[in-house]
Amino acid sequence: QVQLVESGGGSVQPGGSLRLSCVASRSIFSGDPMAWYRQAPGKERELVARIRSGRDPEYRDSVMGRFTISRDNAKKTVYLQMNSLKPEDTAVYYCYVRTDGMVYWGEGTLVTVPS
Repeated sequence: QVQLVESGGGSVQPGGSLRLSCVASRSIFSGDPMAWYRQAPGKERELVARIRSGRDPEYRDSVMGRFTISRDNAKKTVYLQMNSLKPEDTAVYYCYVRTDGMVYWGEGTLVTVPS
């Protein structure tokens, strides 16, 4: 079992920045993917960014160049640095990990960018 706890959400003006963090309850193999998803009101959950050892990080087109995903395996943490935030980035952001054949999700952290 893995518990994931996100933090760092909040409300920020357009153009501002936030850094999300997700701490896992145990170490995650560096080759296992960790990711951030988001779900806006009335929309489906979508992949924002994904990272795993040996591969370039992946980003959805709409956040490319503004968001950066990183992970610190020693701290069992994955981060999402979000810059130049836009109202359309408003969503609940969820941490994801797939390890040992299982998928785990955090409970989410709300990011609000008012228009």
